[in-house]
Amino acid sequence: MANLKEIRNRITSVSSTMQITSAMKMVSAAKLKKAQDAITAMRPYAEKLTELLQNLSATLDDEVGGDYTTQREVKKVLLVAITSNRGLCGAFNSNVIKEIKNRAAFYAGKQVDVFPIGKKGNDVLSKTFKVHGHHNAIFDHLTFENVAGIADNLTQKFLSGDYDRIELIYNQFKNAATQIVQTEQFLPLAPIKSDVPVSAADYIFEPSKEEIVLTLIPKSLKTQLYKGIRDSFASEHGARMTAMHKATDNATELRNQLKLTYNKARQASITNEILEIVGGAEALNG
Repeated sequence: MANLKEIRNRITSVSSTMQITSAMKMVSAAKLKKAQDAITAMRPYAEKLTELLQNLSATLDDEVGGDYTTQREVKKVLLVAITSNRGLCGAFNSNVIKEIKNRAAFYAGKQVDVFPIGKKGNDVLSKTFKVHGHHNAIFDHLTFENVAGIADNLTQKFLSGDYDRIELIYNQFKNAATQIVQTEQFLPLAPIKSDVPVSAADYIFEPSKEEIVLTLIPKSLKTQLYKGIRDSFASEHGARMTAMHKATDNATELRNQLKLTYNKARQASITNEILEIVGGAEALNG
């Protein structure tokens, strides 16, 4: 059994760790509230934009999307991995990395490159895949304007023929304890189908419907990427808060066990000292 000093040192160490994890949990909870409000407020806009695009496209020819809808033979694929810059958030980053590897296996025999957004994904995936730079600073100033630049870069890679398909892989925020790994096709745009019949006489369009759709497509792509990063950002704080909560609980349990061990060892030490004193006294009396 470890001596009393070693146990006291371990209790002090575990208590310090517990204070750190508890503080990180509270910080993540505060950041989660802001990030959750942002993605919750944005989802209706993104869904309405998609609905508007579907309603307009339902009455147009399939070719109206122009180069954005060009279906080429898939030879080169770009996977956009959205992770975080920091760890200590459970399986948040590893789930995305695992899904990237699964998609790469799905496209076996084809050129698969990675476009990492987040330091953790870049550090791991750069050892296995060809990566296109890193975009870690986006989380320091997460605005639509900054994300739009990345979306334009990805769009240009597709339109120029560098890649035949681009996919987004990220954690979708459900709640603080649950994040769902999502794989979305970014480009080319999937054929838009609507089960609801749309009458061409419902509205008068100015300019033409074709021009409106071609204007909405780039906007929709930027919104899709921004929503994905916002989802991932909220998921990161939810995952970190949950991980730190579990770490705090584990540290509390370990500290209690160490205190029990310490008290037992101290009691045994006191008992031995009493026995030695009693034995010495009896020896003197004898």
